[in-house]
Amino acid sequence: MRANGRPLNTTSLTLTAVRNLGILAHVDAGKTTVTERILFATGAIHKRGEVHHGTTVTDHDPQERDRGITIFAAAVSCTWSGHHLNLIDTPGHVDFSDEVERSLRVLDGAVAVFDAVAGVEPQSETVWRQADRHGVPRIAFVNKLDRPGADLDTAVASIRRRLGVVPLVVQLPIGREDDFTGVVDLVTMRALHWRAGSADFASGPVPEDLREEAGRRRRLLEETVAELHAEALEEFCADAALGDGTLARALRELTLRGDGVVVLCGSAYRNRGIEPLLDAVVAYLPAPADMPPVRGTADGAEQERAPDPAEPFAALAFKVTATTTGRLTYLRVYAGTLRKGATVLDAATGRTERVGRILRVQADRHEDREEAVAGDIVAVIGLKSARAGTTLCAPGAPLVLEPPTVAEPVVSVAVEARHNADTGRLASALARLAEEDPSLVVRSDPETGQTVLSGLGELHLEVAAEKIRRGHGVEVVVGRPQVSYRETVVHGVTGLVHRHVKQDGGAGQFAHIVLDVAPLDEPVFEFRSTVVGGRVPQEYARAVEAGCRDALAEGPLGGHPVTGLRVTLTDGATHSKDSSEMAFRAAGRFGLREALRRSTVELLEPVVEVTVSVPEDGVGGVLGDLAARRGRVSGQTAEAGTAVVTATVPLAELFGYASRLRGRTQGRGVFTTRPAGLAPAPASVTAAVTGSVTDGLPAR
Repeated sequence: MRANGRPLNTTSLTLTAVRNLGILAHVDAGKTTVTERILFATGAIHKRGEVHHGTTVTDHDPQERDRGITIFAAAVSCTWSGHHLNLIDTPGHVDFSDEVERSLRVLDGAVAVFDAVAGVEPQSETVWRQADRHGVPRIAFVNKLDRPGADLDTAVASIRRRLGVVPLVVQLPIGREDDFTGVVDLVTMRALHWRAGSADFASGPVPEDLREEAGRRRRLLEETVAELHAEALEEFCADAALGDGTLARALRELTLRGDGVVVLCGSAYRNRGIEPLLDAVVAYLPAPADMPPVRGTADGAEQERAPDPAEPFAALAFKVTATTTGRLTYLRVYAGTLRKGATVLDAATGRTERVGRILRVQADRHEDREEAVAGDIVAVIGLKSARAGTTLCAPGAPLVLEPPTVAEPVVSVAVEARHNADTGRLASALARLAEEDPSLVVRSDPETGQTVLSGLGELHLEVAAEKIRRGHGVEVVVGRPQVSYRETVVHGVTGLVHRHVKQDGGAGQFAHIVLDVAPLDEPVFEFRSTVVGGRVPQEYARAVEAGCRDALAEGPLGGHPVTGLRVTLTDGATHSKDSSEMAFRAAGRFGLREALRRSTVELLEPVVEVTVSVPEDGVGGVLGDLAARRGRVSGQTAEAGTAVVTATVPLAELFGYASRLRGRTQGRGVFTTRPAGLAPAPASVTAAVTGSVTDGLPAR
C-alpha cells in the first residue's frame, strides 16, 4: 500500500500538523536518498531519482551532480497522514558544516541517518553535537541494512558509545544483509514486508520465527522507557508491562526532552523502511506548537513571541540564493502572518522592504503562495538587503532574533581574473558568493593587493571557484591554499604603562593606562578592569577594551589575529579637558600592541582529526605518510579486513592528501576530517610562515 500524497491546504493547517525537520548525517550515509524516497512515498514526486545518476530533487546543483555529494542545503516539502512536512536535506561534508548550522537554527526536529556498517562516523558526531547546541530533538534511522556486514545492534552500540545517548530501538529487522525484507514494529507488534523491486509494503502478524526475539526486544524497550519516564514507570510497576498508547506517548515525550533517541532502520535505496520513518516523524518529532515562544530583543529588553499566526510577524532569514527567478531569501516564520506585497522591517538596520512573492520551495522548483504563517519555511522574492541571520518583522513591532553562528574560515587562496577585463565581474561574483555563504570571506591583502578568498576547507574553496566559473562566466586563477594561522601569548607582561598624548591645536587627546597581559588556555579574549577610585571611568574602560580588540587583528609575529589572552586594566589617569573615549580607545590599541611586542608570542596552526579507512595491507604506508605530515595517531581499529586509523594532523599538511591516499591504496582508501582546534606550530613552521605570510599568486 502507498500513502495518499494529495496536497494539503497548508494555510488552513493547525500548528500541530506541521513538522520542520532536517536530514543529518555523515557524507555517503544516504541522506539524499532518504529524502528522495520520502518525496516519492508521500507522492510529492512520481519517479525516484538516484544520487549516482544525478537525478535527485535536492542535489540539483550541477556541482552536486558531478561530485555525487550534497553541497548546499535544499528545502523541500510534502504531506503525510494529514501533516505538512518541511524538510531540509543538509550537506554531510565537513567543509559545508556552516550550511548545517544555519539550517539547524530554524528547524524544530531532525532525522539523523547512520550507515548500518560504519555506525557513527566523524561527521555524524559533528552534526549531532551541532544539533545538541541548538536543542533540536532527533530520531535516528539506521540505513543500508541490505549491505554486506550491516548490523543494527552494532550500529546502535556505536550510537550509545559515541554520542552518549540512550537509543530506544523500536524496530527489529526481518532478514540480514541482502535478505533484509522488512521490519517488526515493536510498538504495535506488527510486521511490515516490502516486495522486491517495489515500494509497496504489507502489514501482517510477526513471523513465527521472530516472535520470541520480538517479545524480548519489546520487553527491553519497555524497561528502558520506564527507567526514563515517570508515568511509564508507574504503569510498568502496576501491570508489569506498558500499553501501546503509553509507550508511544512516552517515546514522544522522551524525544522532545532529549532523554532518549528513537531508532528505526531500513534501506532507503531499496525503498524499505521509509513509511515507518514518516510515521515516526509525525508521532515523535515536535510541531511548531510544541516549541517555546521565540525570544529576541527590542529596545534592549528581551521579548517573547508565541508561534501564533495572530501575533505580530517575526521571521529569521537563514539562506540567500540567486536564481533565474530572482534573489531568493529563505525564511523561517516564527510568529504572525506574512502576505504577498507586505512591508517588513529589517530589525538590525531599520530599513523596510516589500515582499514581492512568497514561494513554497521544492529544491529548484517553486510554487507561489499568497501568505505564510507561523511555523512555515518559505522563500520570498523582493528583499534586496536581507542576509542570512537577518530578522524580518512587522514594522510596528520590531524584534531582533539571535542569528546563526558563522564558522571562522581556516583556509585561504588568492584569486584573480584570468583576463583583466573580467576584474570587475570577478569582484561582483565574489560579493555574491559571500552574500549567499557567510562562511566565505573576501578581503584584499594590504601588502600585495591580491584578493583573498577564505573558507572552511579545500573543497569549500574549490566549489566556490567553480561556481564563479560556471555561474558567472569568469575564468579565475586560484593560488595555492593557505591556512589561517593565529598568534597567542605564552608569557605576558605586567604593569605596562602607556600614555596617549596628542596636541595639535584645539582640544587635545590624553589617556593614561596600565595593562597586565596574561595567557589563557582557551582561544578567546578576555578583558577586565580592576581600577578603583574612579581613576578610569567605566565608559573609558569600555573604550580601552574596544581599542584592545582592534589590536588583536594583527599580531607581532606575522600579522595574524591574536587569541588566547586576558588583558587587565589595573590603573590609569584622565585629564579634565583632553580625555575622551576616542583617546582611551587609541591608548588601548597602541598599548596592547606594545604589550604584545614585549610578550612571548607563539604561532598557532589549525589542526584536524583525520579518520582514514584502508584495507589492512595498506596500514603501514598510511601510518608512515601521516607521520611525515606531522600527524599524531590517536587510535587504530580493524574489522572485516578494513583498518580505521584516527590521527590529529595540521590542516596545512593535508592539502593534496586525497590523491596521495588513493595512490598508496590503489584507490581503496578514504578519509574524513573534522576541525580539532588550534595547536602550537613548531619553530620550522613559524619561521616559514612569518618569513612568507603572503605566499600565493605572484604579487602585482
